Amino acid sequence: MELNDANLQTLTEFLRKTLDPDPTVRRPAEKFLESVEGNQNYPLLLLTLLEKSQDSVIRVCAAVTFKNYIKRNWRIVEDEPNKISDPDRTAIKANIVNLMLSSPEQIQKQLSDAISIIGREDFPQKWPDLLTEMVTRFRSGDFHIINGVLHTAHSLFKRYRHEFKSNELWTEIKLVLDTFALPLTELFKATIELCQTHASDVNALKVLFSSLTLISKLFYSLNFQDLPEFFEDNMETWMTNFHCLLTLDNKLLQTDLVSNAIQFLASVCERPHYKHLFEDQNTLTSICEKVIVPNMEFRSADEEAFEDNSEEYIRRDLEGSDIDTRRRAACDLVRGLCKFFEGPVTAIFSGYVNSMLAEYAKNPRENWKHKDAAIYLVTSLASKAQTQKHGITQANELVNLTEFFVNHILPDLKSPNVNEFPVLKADAIKYVMIFRSQLPKEQLLQAVPLLLTHLQAESIVEHTYAAHALERLFTMRGPNNTTLISPAEMAPFTEQLLNNLFKALALPGSAENEYIMKAIMRSFSLLQEAIVPYIPTLIGQLTHKLLLVSKNPSKPHFNHYLFESLCLSVRITCKANPTTVNSFEEALFPVFTDILQNDVQEFLPYVFQVMSLLLEMYSNSIPSSYMALFPHLLQPVLWDRTGNIPPLVRLLQAYLQKGGAVIASSAADKVSGLLGVFQKLIASRANDHQGFYLLSSIIEHMPPESITQYRKHIFILLFQRLQNSKTTKFIKGFLVFVNLYCVKYGAIALQEIFDSIQPKMFGMVLEKVVIPEVQKVSGAVEKKICAVGITKILTECPAMMDTEYTKLWTPLLQALIGLFELPEDDSTPDDEHFIDIEDTPGYQTAFSQLAFAGKKEHDPIGDAVGNPKILLAQSLHKLSTACPGRVPSMLSTSLNAEALQFLQGYLQAATVQLV
Repeated sequence: MELNDANLQTLTEFLRKTLDPDPTVRRPAEKFLESVEGNQNYPLLLLTLLEKSQDSVIRVCAAVTFKNYIKRNWRIVEDEPNKISDPDRTAIKANIVNLMLSSPEQIQKQLSDAISIIGREDFPQKWPDLLTEMVTRFRSGDFHIINGVLHTAHSLFKRYRHEFKSNELWTEIKLVLDTFALPLTELFKATIELCQTHASDVNALKVLFSSLTLISKLFYSLNFQDLPEFFEDNMETWMTNFHCLLTLDNKLLQTDLVSNAIQFLASVCERPHYKHLFEDQNTLTSICEKVIVPNMEFRSADEEAFEDNSEEYIRRDLEGSDIDTRRRAACDLVRGLCKFFEGPVTAIFSGYVNSMLAEYAKNPRENWKHKDAAIYLVTSLASKAQTQKHGITQANELVNLTEFFVNHILPDLKSPNVNEFPVLKADAIKYVMIFRSQLPKEQLLQAVPLLLTHLQAESIVEHTYAAHALERLFTMRGPNNTTLISPAEMAPFTEQLLNNLFKALALPGSAENEYIMKAIMRSFSLLQEAIVPYIPTLIGQLTHKLLLVSKNPSKPHFNHYLFESLCLSVRITCKANPTTVNSFEEALFPVFTDILQNDVQEFLPYVFQVMSLLLEMYSNSIPSSYMALFPHLLQPVLWDRTGNIPPLVRLLQAYLQKGGAVIASSAADKVSGLLGVFQKLIASRANDHQGFYLLSSIIEHMPPESITQYRKHIFILLFQRLQNSKTTKFIKGFLVFVNLYCVKYGAIALQEIFDSIQPKMFGMVLEKVVIPEVQKVSGAVEKKICAVGITKILTECPAMMDTEYTKLWTPLLQALIGLFELPEDDSTPDDEHFIDIEDTPGYQTAFSQLAFAGKKEHDPIGDAVGNPKILLAQSLHKLSTACPGRVPSMLSTSLNAEALQFLQGYLQAATVQLV
């Protein structure tokens, strides 16, 4: 794509169409952009548009498109084409900082995010001058530019707060400090001075304090791993100015800066060597009174978010992304102080809690915020350790959580008007949720029906919290590894639970509420067959919802839980009555067809998984509706998307398992297409295991004559890959496949096909691969396949007894006994680079496994062999009967004593002897 006006005009038109609400206009435009994004100059055209277009909407759209393009394509993934040309990469890095700093705020934010994504991959090695280029802009004096630099630096450095210590990390931080620490300190001092100069100018102060907030965040990130020498030497400058900010009382400002300062205090008070600073009772009281209590208040900004921006409020409050709010900072400071001063701090706050509750009692309508602060304070005090899975796992024993629940939480939950005091209702629900591991079961059971009524509340936060609390309660483990709350205990509420959850999805603002959908999924999973009578109604609602969201998928978590709920409906109902699979197909296939025809990329992996689940329900046949789809599943374009590969392989395996013979007879021309897919997968280090899954199903389920002509070529491909790119993962897959082939077609067939490719190849594979590497095979089924295959090679292959291969017989037996008896060899070569299959960049390519579409592990050998050790003993006995004297003499001359002892045990267990 040339950088010319015609291409800029075309791109402008297609970007405009991507904003069209009509999917028939929007989708083709998105497809066009996807088709051209691999072309050289495409990102530079976007940058040109976002800089020079006269239309501000197009500029923002180009910026967002550019950021998403970088997010999807910048990381170079092994085995996948480099999607951005090197000249484009160089040009982007040369221009993006300048462009970001000279753009309006909306565009600056997108470009700053893009720089962070590029920086994560390329800084510092491939982008050494990034920091220098940014730091020079501090001198500009323009705070729009300075804040752009600070924001970008923050998004680059904040990962230092959670990275594991390593030499590589220290080297990077040192490089950052050498370039950045001094200019940051100078900027900090200069900005503080400017605040004094402009103390009465509210607009100037807002800009300056947004800079100070970012500077404080950067200070926190750069000091998180350890206290660097530079900051130790300049501690007075930083601490004096931090103290000024903490004590600043400028009524013009309500800033985030206080929260950063409190956060810093919280991290200091947790460290043993600063403990002495806080030991004085007066200091503690002063901090509690002057810093913590005022910052626990529910502010007008919180109230606005609760009512008008509930999604953001929930994200901050439930998911902990409120790290920059005063409340969260004050809460962290309470926890930090409790580490060494739990008794005194609890005593100080108990008085505050009681007086706040007393104020509320006097006039609830006016003073409800006092009770909110009291609950927040109790929660902060009581929480010592917390996990997402279990809520609070360790509580402050000085706080009586049960008593507080009965006296102050339960009354709000029981209140007949669910829409009155929604903030307090949300607080009460959250209390049950986070202290679920601390409260007795009877109180949780008491809360369940109350939570069901709160699902009908008008407040988005309130009914979301009710759904989330129910979902968390349903995942609690009781004795004997069962759920704490049993389906029997939920039986009286089943209908109300399902009705209210589905009604909640119809409440304004919650049409795609992920917490409600997750609660639906969890309810299905808990109740199991109790949901069967309701499924005919509910499946209609779920498919209708799926049809709506497929027009414009925007909530990945909601969509994921929706598909999980569909899978549960299928599994639970078909388990009770297998014939209902047809009614599910009638309900789902029209929507699935729509998704496939419109190529809704985000949903394809899910559709393939649900289709696999449905097809696996059949006994041993493939309905014609599935066969009609089969050729389309082999289209190369589907296999180019990483996220489609695991579910497509599973779906093809289901086709082969249920109808290998049908495919061989009615779709014989497609066998080469199947093998083409295998060839593509086996060439990739990331996906070779999927290639082996597919190949194993072909060998196991296709009639032998249908693949005779391809067998030799299959092994040639495997040997080429073994020679060119040998990884531990590939070797494991190769060993399992070779042995499966042996089990299916016999040891003689295996030896003959190897030796037909190259003379003596069979011996080379045994000597160089099977014998030294079989110990690496993991998994019960995989080990069983290898054991049965090797047993056949040892006892059913004449060439092993009467040719130069005979010298390998005892080492192979020794390796097999090792597979049975030695621990698995999980060592990997030092130089091997493992690709994390999950670590593919971007939402589009990620594969989301549906937990409830789970596939049972398949054992191709099944009951034919119960214990492979017994099979080995019986097979050796049979061999020794056929050639008396040979087997014992081979064993006695070269099998080591320990292995011989194990073998004697197998023979005794099988009650056979060698002759």
